[in-house]
Amino acid sequence: MSDMIEELTASAQRHLPKALEWLQRMVEINSFTTNSEGVESLGRLTAACFAPLGFTAELVSARHLEHGPHLFLRRRDAEKKAAPVVLVTHLDTVFPPEEEKLNHFHWQEEGSRIYGPGTVDNKGGTVLIWLMLRTLRDVLPELFEQTHWLIAANSAEEVIGSDFAERTTERCAEGARCVLVFEGGPVDKAGYHIVTSRKGRLEYRISCEGRAAHAGSNHAVGINAVVELARVLPYVHALNDPDDGLTVNVAHVQGGTVLNRVPHLAQAELEMRAFDPVVLETAGMALEAMAGKTDAGATITVERIGTTAAWPGGVETQRLLEAWQQAGAQMQIPVLSMARGGLSDANYLCHLAPTLDAMGPAGGNAHCSERSADGSKLPEYVEPGSFVPKAVMNILALMGLQG
Repeated sequence: MSDMIEELTASAQRHLPKALEWLQRMVEINSFTTNSEGVESLGRLTAACFAPLGFTAELVSARHLEHGPHLFLRRRDAEKKAAPVVLVTHLDTVFPPEEEKLNHFHWQEEGSRIYGPGTVDNKGGTVLIWLMLRTLRDVLPELFEQTHWLIAANSAEEVIGSDFAERTTERCAEGARCVLVFEGGPVDKAGYHIVTSRKGRLEYRISCEGRAAHAGSNHAVGINAVVELARVLPYVHALNDPDDGLTVNVAHVQGGTVLNRVPHLAQAELEMRAFDPVVLETAGMALEAMAGKTDAGATITVERIGTTAAWPGGVETQRLLEAWQQAGAQMQIPVLSMARGGLSDANYLCHLAPTLDAMGPAGGNAHCSERSADGSKLPEYVEPGSFVPKAVMNILALMGLQG
């Protein structure tokens, strides 16, 4: 096995400069979620990246047309109807073009890091898929040729939705062998971390309807919706329960119009997350029970505006993880299971087959574009030195699944 690891490593190392060349080209395209032209342009470049490996591309319109099209890349043996190995990434980033320009946020190589929008989230993940498959074709062409591959690239993962999951499911008529999500893969002194579960999320809007009045001549008649909503929010925040892994985040509050008017309407939007669906639903019910009249006569309404099911992991996920742990052992690298509070496409696709996340390269500061002079703030970056070992580990694990 040591000879195989050396051969895989040497091949991946040879292809790394080309991989980083593709990554730079991808990073130079702004693909903010609602920049549909940029997202589509990145999708076409990604299709061109994988075309020499024999992948055929399909651009599929998103249900919400403010987003660019999803991208599906398929490679299969025409004589076989085997379920695919689904490799998941996404095209969009969280950075509007204006933000990139304002913060001088662009491809920048510094020491052991490469800074830039999407370097780790998730253009780096896309390129690691390419490096893995390019290496596999070189060293293990039979495994590469005989595996049904489906690369699924979400055009709007940063806003999370079921549209992409439905489109992906439609393209898995035979089911799937496994689902591998190429979000960034954390690495620390303890080893490589692979995500095996993610929290679910409920989203809510709380509205408070008061009574408008002239703030100067008729103030006493008014019922201030902003103040009445503010009385409710501490109770909302108090639903946080670290012991149960429940987080509640009041994220946006708005209300009122002009200064000389008692505000008649105020709203707050929030999310809550937990691994345990019962904990999450119980918190949602407690929040919904806050609806009604306040002591001052304002009306509080609570509306659930979004639901994302938890990815619970489980026995089949653990069995899949064992293939990566065995690959890590062969490379003398510990591989650890990790639960994560953030959402990903794994939440929506785990119904297809056993799923693992964090298959991508190591990096940090995702969703950050600012850089301070003293270095206390740094933007998103990827560690190019993590591409080759992660690609080799993924290949070894896939070999184990084949066996």
